[in-house]
Amino acid sequence: MAQIEKRTRKDGSISYVAKIAIRKNGQWAHREARTFDRLPAAKHWHAKRMKEITAAGSDLTAVKSKGKTLSAAIDLYITESVKEIGRTKAQVLRSIREYDIANKYCADIESHDIVQFARELGATRTPATVGNYMSHLAAIFAIARPAWGIPLDQQAMKDAFVVCNRLGITGKAKKRDRRPTLDELDALLTIFEDKHHRRPNSLPMHRVVGFALFSTRRQEEITRVAWKGLDQTHSRVFIKDMKHPGDKVGNDVWCDLPPPAMNIALAMPKKKLMVFPYHSDTISAAFTRACKVLEIKDLRFHDLRHEGVTRLFEIGETIPQVAAVSGHRSWSSLQRYTHIKQTGDKYDGWKWLDKLTNKKDKEHG
Repeated sequence: MAQIEKRTRKDGSISYVAKIAIRKNGQWAHREARTFDRLPAAKHWHAKRMKEITAAGSDLTAVKSKGKTLSAAIDLYITESVKEIGRTKAQVLRSIREYDIANKYCADIESHDIVQFARELGATRTPATVGNYMSHLAAIFAIARPAWGIPLDQQAMKDAFVVCNRLGITGKAKKRDRRPTLDELDALLTIFEDKHHRRPNSLPMHRVVGFALFSTRRQEEITRVAWKGLDQTHSRVFIKDMKHPGDKVGNDVWCDLPPPAMNIALAMPKKKLMVFPYHSDTISAAFTRACKVLEIKDLRFHDLRHEGVTRLFEIGETIPQVAAVSGHRSWSSLQRYTHIKQTGDKYDGWKWLDKLTNKKDKEHG
C-alpha cells in the first residue's frame, strides 16, 4: 500500500505527501518524500520510485543521488559551503526553492527547464537580476556531481545561459550615472542633522552620508570600519571583506582615505569598536525614507560612491590614485570615468565640510 499522507496547507488547500522509508538491519537505509497537489500524481510517483529502488537491489547509492531534488541540492550547498557564500547569495538560493524547478529531480532537469525558470524570474525582475540568479544557481550545477554525486548537468546550465542571453532574458545591468546635486545633498543633510540633534542617540546619517561621499565606501563597508582600522599617519582605512566577484569574505584591503573622510570619521564618538556602529539595512532604509520625504527621485545610497569616484577624477586624480581610494582591483572598471575632465572640486567651500567634522557633537553620538 502506498504511503501517502493527506495534509491541509495554511491556505486551506490540500496536498498529498508520498513517503518512502526503507529499513535494513534495523536502520534507515533510505528515506525520501515528495509533495503533490493531486492524489493520482502522488500514487504514480510512489509506484515509479519503488520500482527504481527495487531494481537497484542492495546498492541504493545511485537511487539516493537520483532521488535528490534541486531544492535538496540547494540546501546541501548552503549547509556544506566551507567558504561563506554571503547573505545575498544564500537569500537568492533560498528564494529559488519556491519555484517549480526546485521540486524537480536533479537527474531530470534539462536546459529547457532552466530557461523556463529564467522566464518566470523575468516576469518580475530585470534581465540583470535574472542573470544574477542564474549565476548563483550555476555554482551548484558546477559542483553537485563531483562533490556529492548528484546528477545535475552542468552543460544544461551552460546551454540555458546561451539561450537566455540570446533571447534577452538575461543581460548586463545598465551603468548608473545618477549623481546627487549640491541642493539635494543640502536637503538630505539638513533633515538628517535636524533629526540627530533632536534625538542625539539616533543614527548620525549626515556623517554617514558625508563619509560615504568622500571615502567612496559602500554602505556595508562603512559599518565594518573599526577605530583600529583608521591609520591617520598614512591617511588610509582598513576595509574588511571588501566586495569582490570572486572572494568577498577574507578580501581585506587597505584603501587611501581622503582628508574630508578621515576628518568626518574622527568626529564620531569613540564609544564602540566600530566608527559607525550601525546596521547596513538601517542606513539604506533611512536614506530611502529621506529621499521619499524630500521627493528626490531615483537616488540611491550607492550613488554616493559613484559621486565620490567622479569627484576624484574631477579634481585631477589619476586612475591609480582613484583605485587606491575606491579599492578597484581592475583599472578597467574605472575606464568609464576617463572621459571626465578636470573641473575642480565642487565641494570646495561647501558649508557641510565644517559641520560634519565639528567634534562638539561627539558626546551626542
